[in-house]
Amino acid sequence: MKTRTTLALLALTLGALPAMAQQLDAHGIGRTELVRQDFDTTREAIQVRVDFGPGAAFPRHSHPGVEIAHVLQGSVEYVLDGKPVILKTGDSVYIPAGVVHSARNAGSGNAAELATYIVEKNKPVVVLAKP
Repeated sequence: MKTRTTLALLALTLGALPAMAQQLDAHGIGRTELVRQDFDTTREAIQVRVDFGPGAAFPRHSHPGVEIAHVLQGSVEYVLDGKPVILKTGDSVYIPAGVVHSARNAGSGNAAELATYIVEKNKPVVVLAKP
C-alpha cells in the first residue's frame, strides 16, 4: 500500500511542474528535489526536476539504481554507453542502474526533465564518471 501511495504522489506532482520557476547554477543547470520517499527497506524513490539553460550539459555520470527521465520542455540529448539519443517534449527514457550517461540541452531555448530514481539508500544519487 505504501508503494501505491508513493506512486500516486509522484503522479500528482507532474501537474505542478511546468509552472515552477527554477534557479540555474553557473553551469546553466537547476535541480529541484520534489519527492524523496522510502521505496522499500533498501531503496528510496527520488523525483527531481532538472532545468537546462541554453547550451547547458550535465557531465557523464551514473546512479546506484534506475532512472526514468521524462522531457517536460525542449529537447535533451542523452548519451547512454556512448550512444546518443535526442528526446523532445513528452518523450521518456529508461536508464538502467550503473549505466554511464550524460545529458545536454539540444535546443536553443530552455529544456527541462523530470527525473525519477529508484536508488539504494545511503549512497550518492549521482556518481560522476571518471574521464
